Amino acid sequence: MENKRFYITTPIYYPSDKLHIGHTYCTVAADAMARYKRMTGYEVMFLTGTDEHGQKIENRAKEAGVTPKEFLDNIVCGEKGVLDLWKLMNVSNDRFIRTTDDYHCAAIQKIFRKMYEKGDIYKGSYKGKYCTPCESFWTESQLVNGKCPDCGREVKDAEEEAYFFRLSKYADRVRHLLEDTDFLQPRTRVNEMVNNFIKPGLEDLCVSRTSFDWGIPVDFDPGHVVYVWVDALFNYMTALGYMNDKYDDLEKFWPADVHFVGKEIVRFHSIIWPAMLMSMELPLPKHVYGHGWLVIDGGKMSKSKGNVVDPYALAEMFGVDALRFFLLRTFPFGTDGNFSNELLINTINIDLANKLGNLVSRTTGMVEKYFGGTLPTKREDDKLDCELKHAARALRDRYEAEMEKFQFQNALAEIFQVIDRANKYIDETAPWVLGKDETKRARLATVLYNLLETIRICTTALTPFMPETCDKIFAKIGACQLCRTWDKANVWGSLRADVTVQKGENLFPRIDSDQALRELEAMQEAQKKAALPAVEVEPLDTESVDFDTFCKNDLRAVKIKNCESVKKSDKLLKFTLDDGSGTDRIILSGIRKFYEPADLIGKTAVAIVNLPPRKMMGQLSCGMLISAVHKEKGEEKLHLLLVDDSIPAGAKLC
Repeated sequence: MENKRFYITTPIYYPSDKLHIGHTYCTVAADAMARYKRMTGYEVMFLTGTDEHGQKIENRAKEAGVTPKEFLDNIVCGEKGVLDLWKLMNVSNDRFIRTTDDYHCAAIQKIFRKMYEKGDIYKGSYKGKYCTPCESFWTESQLVNGKCPDCGREVKDAEEEAYFFRLSKYADRVRHLLEDTDFLQPRTRVNEMVNNFIKPGLEDLCVSRTSFDWGIPVDFDPGHVVYVWVDALFNYMTALGYMNDKYDDLEKFWPADVHFVGKEIVRFHSIIWPAMLMSMELPLPKHVYGHGWLVIDGGKMSKSKGNVVDPYALAEMFGVDALRFFLLRTFPFGTDGNFSNELLINTINIDLANKLGNLVSRTTGMVEKYFGGTLPTKREDDKLDCELKHAARALRDRYEAEMEKFQFQNALAEIFQVIDRANKYIDETAPWVLGKDETKRARLATVLYNLLETIRICTTALTPFMPETCDKIFAKIGACQLCRTWDKANVWGSLRADVTVQKGENLFPRIDSDQALRELEAMQEAQKKAALPAVEVEPLDTESVDFDTFCKNDLRAVKIKNCESVKKSDKLLKFTLDDGSGTDRIILSGIRKFYEPADLIGKTAVAIVNLPPRKMMGQLSCGMLISAVHKEKGEEKLHLLLVDDSIPAGAKLC
């Protein structure tokens, strides 16, 4: 007998303090898949959670003036946090893991030690490029235009003592897994991984850090914390009870049937994850599916770009089910989808208001109008009925084939082909004409029953995508609980012959596009402004300075040869500058609290060089460096004016 169990996971999310609609995409897709599997008789484990260790979280907490755990608790559990968003989007996850959970941390220490004792983790020294936002190590050759190939941000040089995982040891086995099996989907992702990472040669992976503290400690070597991606990936097993006694579901649900992940982290899940499982001699997940992004104007949604879309605002305006439907109806799951407010509104108006909503409303309305809400049992069939019945009965198999391939857009397209056919059937049979002829009442009852049955079958298939709306539709068409099951999804005649309907309110009133767009644009503009830092600048000086007086200032480009703190001063930095004259110039500047001296050496700044010398802390300062000053959220900020390093020392500014 088939083992009808299904384990699906989403990646555990970095807890962003500005969640946007893109964050919901993968989880809503996984939720639809989990609901579909439950509907078809599977025992399902649907896992999601948050990835809570790493340098960027430590940095963000410091900026906020709180501990990392306090920072995380607010974002995960606070108002409009991750848990709130999943609740809003009606996500039916069975388990939620935080990688700061005690049982997970203890398990990761055991896993790290086991790979170390096997010889697959060894100690060395890391020197290379590191992207803090992605928590990713890169070689020089992997960078794109000198920047992180995943997020496009600046990388920094990193050098520290570290432990390494022998990733290279498993290169051949991983390549075979990718090229010769269907482990990684869609297939286009395989070419990316093999060509970009396997063929150039897999290098051993740095798996510990010593330059920050916020991570799971390596228990046998204090000062080292486990690399965040080792910590994060094993959540899929620790959440089932691997290496801990918190849960006991490992035997039941592992290996996972599928990990849904964004395309930016496919490398970790399709190369590093299987290699570590091979090291641990554990079964591999059956599939990793790398989906695309929701993008705006071709760019990924990002708080830093100011193009995030608020799911709370969209849900309030259009409804959660409409939003869930839009995400999976509009974009093929394996590729990027270009989000726009116009596309969202058009999808709701065309598919949900005009097609589905109108079909339900017209059908139930005609049953109420012509039969008082309850159909008579007398029937009269016609050859016009055959095509509709065949389309409805065949839907389940076609829909199931697409869902099993995670092709949600195609599965929904199959449903709407039948809905379109039902709307056409109304035009063909003209029930409003039949309703005028008392001798045609049996035929009219047949037409309306056929429409109700078609709606029932389509609604069953729509349930994973729009669970609350589908419950309302079932209630409107008088479908009992037995009629709503997957077993009845291809059985014609499951509704009672004398079914009673209730039209009620329209499911999806048509949206006034122009008005909705104006409201959304105003809302998003307000959000952009609110996201800007509260900057205070000095008011402009109204006193005029004549041009000749201004020209007396001699502004020059200067190269910073050396920079050091001035003893007994908590404000001053001493700059040794090349001003192009051949003689070093010394300038003291009160910017110590804004800069580390070493960070400025080698930069090109701007100085006024014809000010009279003055003594500061017993040292002579010959000139003044130019800076910009403002206040941000009440705190003073200073930016030393730095210019292009290609400008030679001594070049005059004019």
